[in-house]
Amino acid sequence: MQSTFAPIELAKRGLIAHSTAMQTVGHNMSNATVEGYSRQRVEMKAFEPIYAPQLNRAETPGQIGQGMVVSSITRVRDMLLESRIVGEQNVQGYWEARDKYLLMLEQVQNEPTDQSVRTLLDRFWQSWQELSVRPTETGARRAVLERGNSLAEGINSRYLRLKGIRDMIDGDIKGTVEQVNSLTGEIAALSSEIIKSEALGDHPNDLYDRRDLLVGKLSTLIDITVSYRDEDELVVSTGGMHLVQGRHHEEFALEPDPNDEGYGKLVWADGGDPVTLRGGTLASLVELRDVDTKGEIQALDLLTQNFVDLVNEVHRRGFGLDASTGADFFVQHPFIDNAQGNYDANGDGAYDATYVYRVTGANTLTATDQVGLRGTLTLPGAAGEVSVEYFPTDTVRDLVERINLSGAEVAARLNSEGRLSISGVPAVDARNPDFVLRGLQDSGRFLVGYAGILDQSGPAGAFTWTRPDAVAAFAADGADFSVAPLAHPSGWIAVNPKMADDPNAIAAASALDGRSAGPGDGTSALAIAQLRTEPVVLGVTTSFDNFFADRAAYVGLRGEEAARSLETVNLVMKDLTDTRESLSGVNMDEELSKMLIYQRGYQSIARVVTTFDEMLDTIINRMAV
Repeated sequence: MQSTFAPIELAKRGLIAHSTAMQTVGHNMSNATVEGYSRQRVEMKAFEPIYAPQLNRAETPGQIGQGMVVSSITRVRDMLLESRIVGEQNVQGYWEARDKYLLMLEQVQNEPTDQSVRTLLDRFWQSWQELSVRPTETGARRAVLERGNSLAEGINSRYLRLKGIRDMIDGDIKGTVEQVNSLTGEIAALSSEIIKSEALGDHPNDLYDRRDLLVGKLSTLIDITVSYRDEDELVVSTGGMHLVQGRHHEEFALEPDPNDEGYGKLVWADGGDPVTLRGGTLASLVELRDVDTKGEIQALDLLTQNFVDLVNEVHRRGFGLDASTGADFFVQHPFIDNAQGNYDANGDGAYDATYVYRVTGANTLTATDQVGLRGTLTLPGAAGEVSVEYFPTDTVRDLVERINLSGAEVAARLNSEGRLSISGVPAVDARNPDFVLRGLQDSGRFLVGYAGILDQSGPAGAFTWTRPDAVAAFAADGADFSVAPLAHPSGWIAVNPKMADDPNAIAAASALDGRSAGPGDGTSALAIAQLRTEPVVLGVTTSFDNFFADRAAYVGLRGEEAARSLETVNLVMKDLTDTRESLSGVNMDEELSKMLIYQRGYQSIARVVTTFDEMLDTIINRMAV
């Protein structure tokens, strides 16, 4: 039988439901400006009727309703749209970082200005040209000296700026790793709270919003995929590994890499396995540090080492006003003091490697001559050995170009005497040292009897850097070599102090019958000036002038690509976030209209309570006994 006070219970439910709805509206309006907040919606339903369909129910015409209740309070969120935003945020983070730092690299180029390295190099060549015309004048020699010093300082300055950018990126990587670890810890902690609330049947909307906000921030830093296990356990993955799984989370760490000047290598804190990232700010920073900026430093080092090597090669054969010869114009800093290039690479006290930068053959070759031989050269490459075949109809020039275009980490050229010179270049893999010739083998006779570099053909006569005294493989009768230079020639290039102490030692004259051609001869100075446009090997065959133009264009094009890509992804993100805001954002007008509806509903239900109260008062207090 229905209770006399049942209408009061009915009205109470209505008051509670409308009060809850009003409170939700107030919660929405107060959080309208909170980042990541999604508006919440009250779902109401009719309360179960007083009589259930069973045999002992009262015989009444139909079911009697008992009002309404709040079934749930849910947030308005399009999860498909959220997954698209998460996917785009890592792209946006990637290009934002690249755009920022590539602009810095462009500024380091400083082209075209009066203080750029290219301009300083032009002045250096001009000073040698002037010296070739006026070889007896001390003023011309001092001009060579001063412009050489200015050029060395300019190269040093560019190296220090590039090194500074790389250090800045490294610091940014450390901060980003800490941020990633902090976010994953917070996400896991929130997931723990959410799991507890869900176990009680609640919808912790504010916790959902906070967690989604953190996941969005994490997706900007690294590329992630988001999924759910058992419909409620959040799983965040990156690189095929679980980063967050419910209450548990993994962290990143930076392990100092001794092969790369101690810069941190990104690994998983638990186990030390390398982390593989394909997008986001962190992947961009690692690429900027280890590919872009390092590549610019290696390119500058390559230019500097070749420049110093070529200028010194010509200068050593020339004679100064004081008839001195055999001196280097720029100082050379070998990586090791051992004349045979022997080095203790693993630090156990015994030689186990040979660090040779360049080997030059004993025989004079003509570029247009056909080699008349057949065989295969085996050279070191970035990903293993590189094979270069040669045939009897190939000219020496053909084979030299084939070596330089093979992708091997060596550079080949005919020096000013026509002798074949093969040298090491900067290595792609940080585990391999820069400017170290790591291997040389010929199945035929080109490097052996023809060029006079190796003593024997085949594996038995191969030069291999991973053993001591490897220079024994070079031809004993005339082949010469030089040990590897100290790391980063662009950081230590300087004019020989001997030249500063006595400018007359600057070689301008060439040799004639083993002696100076005379104080009025400027042939040697002219030969140095002509290095400006002569093709040299800087990874590929080019000139010093073209090298700077190519590097400036290369960095500029990458910067333009980053700016365009960032602009595109920003437009995409704006469309997506605008759509999310239209769906999940708080609209004040809409909330005010709902507030009026709930207010009127509350007032109506309150009137029902008043009416039933009057009816009960009549029954209880005013009916006669």
